[in-house]
Amino acid sequence: MQFGWALAGALLLSSMTVSAEPIQELRLLAEHPVDGMRGGNLSGLALCGNELWTVSDRDDDQIYRLKTADQVWQAETVRIDVPPVPDSGLPWGISSRTWAASFIRGGDLDFEGITCDSAGNRYIVSEAHAAVLQVPPQGPASWLKISPMLVKEARASGMLLHFNALFEGLAINPAGDQLWLAAERERRGLLKIKRQQTVWDCDGACVLLSEAGVEMQPPQFPKARAVTRDFADLSLFNGKLFTLERNAFQICRRDAVTAKVEQCWSYADDALQPQRRYSQAYGLAEALVVDAQGAWIGIDNNDGARADGEKRPIIWRFAAPDGGWSAKP
Repeated sequence: MQFGWALAGALLLSSMTVSAEPIQELRLLAEHPVDGMRGGNLSGLALCGNELWTVSDRDDDQIYRLKTADQVWQAETVRIDVPPVPDSGLPWGISSRTWAASFIRGGDLDFEGITCDSAGNRYIVSEAHAAVLQVPPQGPASWLKISPMLVKEARASGMLLHFNALFEGLAINPAGDQLWLAAERERRGLLKIKRQQTVWDCDGACVLLSEAGVEMQPPQFPKARAVTRDFADLSLFNGKLFTLERNAFQICRRDAVTAKVEQCWSYADDALQPQRRYSQAYGLAEALVVDAQGAWIGIDNNDGARADGEKRPIIWRFAAPDGGWSAKP
């Protein structure tokens, strides 16, 4: 009987091993150091028309337009006047820790993501306040009026419970009336709200995904170990939601309605070449834009130098996978 169970287990393991599909590695085309970001700490990317924009989680009063003509990109400052932040429903404990941390690291708002609609409006997520700022092409910035049900449902699903583990990325549809948000970790998740006249509210349930657990870092990572599952940014392309999964060094395509994973691609091979490694024990990718030709990935190096001595924020350009982003595995 024991032999029979052992044989059955071996056959099951064998079938799992044979059926497992190796994840495709994306190919690095270029890397661009970024000069001119006052606070460093590049934490989001957006493609607005033909222009790339970025934010720093240390700067509350400015965002950046990237000049991309040369190998080293220049961040051009665009000042913004930010009105008082509305109450999002976060508990006092998290809000007070955020307020205290701002005196140490700088940046009370903690901008962690930026996205654009087809009209050129830029939307920036404040992790510290679980709020979204809209910056129009002309005119003053304003906070979206978001239903408190967003934070309430997220917390009921186990998300947004820990300091510095709140909303880490966002994506908006071209029409500018549907918005996705990524909760970073412990638990990570994906949420969706829809513009309904004057208020952004849940269209049914806000929570598309809430997920705990750990996963192994890629084998290319020095001393790879199991780490917390996380999301670092979102990008919407061709009706699909693409998640930047920082600790796994991968981009995954997901259904925009159910958040179900359809396919993933790794960027570990090129990102973890010896000269590009950082001393930090986790992935540092913070920003994602997916387009037809490939993906832009931005690195928030926390002011730390990598092995070749580079200390500036880095943006990588990866080629689209074989067959394009819509190809089936």
